Amino acid sequence: MNDLTFTIQIFKENRQYVSFNPELEVASCGDTPEEAKENLRSAIRGFILTAQKMNTLDTILEQAGFIKSKKSWKDPYLISMDRLSVSV
Repeated sequence: MNDLTFTIQIFKENRQYVSFNPELEVASCGDTPEEAKENLRSAIRGFILTAQKMNTLDTILEQAGFIKSKKSWKDPYLISMDRLSVSV
């Protein structure tokens, strides 16, 4: 499998830093932003390996917006990442 690029969000929750990947809906945490990011990398890797074993990876990646090209996957084309406020 080729390298895949994922979106991550890191935010602070009390004393922990939480890292989240919206494409796969995988999360992790750590004591620092860097640790949270590395822990998320490990969690995503584990998620992908498990999905491969279960023969569900192709479906998961397609639903996340990745495009299969022959035997490799291409990352979704990210146009923008922003924050949006909504009054309620």
